[in-house]
Amino acid sequence: MNDSYSELLVKKKQTAKDFIIKFLLIGLIAATAFLGLIGVIFAWIATLILGVAAYFILPNLDLEYEYVYVNGELDIDKIMAKSKRKRLKSFDLAKLEIMAPVNSHRMDYQNHNTNLKVLDYSSGEKDHKIYAMIIPDEKDVYKVLIEPDRELLENIKKSCPRKVFED
Repeated sequence: MNDSYSELLVKKKQTAKDFIIKFLLIGLIAATAFLGLIGVIFAWIATLILGVAAYFILPNLDLEYEYVYVNGELDIDKIMAKSKRKRLKSFDLAKLEIMAPVNSHRMDYQNHNTNLKVLDYSSGEKDHKIYAMIIPDEKDVYKVLIEPDRELLENIKKSCPRKVFED
């Protein structure tokens, strides 16, 4: 049996917005805790609420995407704070319409198509080579942004050779 398998982990770049959220949340927790220490009773309640919010928000600011390709199927998972994993989407690549670099001339029509739902599972780094996959699902057509390495790209290319372009 000739099975194809590849796996890739891509770390999402922290944006300025992520840094500001993290800084403000930690600063507010410290400020309300200080107010609680000097006698403001309601500050402890605010500290508790902000602490619970931080528990749920901060792990979502440290993201990694894992691409797992197995025999014509691409699974994309989100790993939060290197501890929690969540399956985001599974794609049957037999339905793939086209895959090419985002800035390729082959993607000109798709880049201006507003009916596509964009799913960005890339690192967000401008200097990395980001590929777009146009793939339909049960009810929608998605433009999926990923950053495959050479092995993953070759495996996808083997499963649908006339639909994957590297230019």
